[in-house]
Amino acid sequence: MERTADRIRPARRRGLADEVADRIREAVFSGVYQPGAQLREVELAEALGVSRGPVREALLRLEREGLVRGEWHRGTSVTAFSAEDLEELHSLREALERLAVEQAVARASDEGLQAVERAAERMARASDAHEMVRCDIAFHDAVYAAARHRLLAEAWQSIRGRVHLFMLGRMGAGVEGYLAHMPDEHRQLAAALRARDAEAAFGLFAAHRRNAFETLKAATDR
Repeated sequence: MERTADRIRPARRRGLADEVADRIREAVFSGVYQPGAQLREVELAEALGVSRGPVREALLRLEREGLVRGEWHRGTSVTAFSAEDLEELHSLREALERLAVEQAVARASDEGLQAVERAAERMARASDAHEMVRCDIAFHDAVYAAARHRLLAEAWQSIRGRVHLFMLGRMGAGVEGYLAHMPDEHRQLAAALRARDAEAAFGLFAAHRRNAFETLKAATDR
């Protein structure tokens, strides 16, 4: 009888590649690498003190997350959204977030709603635009967690990195307005969930998404 060991390849350690992916992801989210910036394996390997193998694996993982794009003969670069990319991300986010709001209104525990409210309050203490974006993402993490829908949470994770990039682009299209209005806007979103007012929550979340989308789309079209 054929042994299992003869039918499956040995597992490889991927801890180093995971760590490299974390470092590159953080550099992208911190603005070290802007959309469109080239990510060269040799330079990254030297900067991180590793061989090119883990860097190559890390870039493939980030490509699956949508944070980078690899092209034949052109190498890998940080994802820069086209108008079509923005439309698709906006429409998918709309579908997922509507379900998240519906489920959160119907099923969220008091602890889940408190987590959403705490995430909104942290936005008021953000010291710069990049921290504000992280707080914004954490707020939406809390909303999806409050929905208590496992497959929906997994779907959110599949686009979370792209949404982070989207928010960075929206920030770049107008930092002053972004910083000034985000805390209160998110408090209103949290309050609608707390009131379990589905209609009000749908409207507020839709306006929030649409404003960000139209701001970035206008900047992209220029």
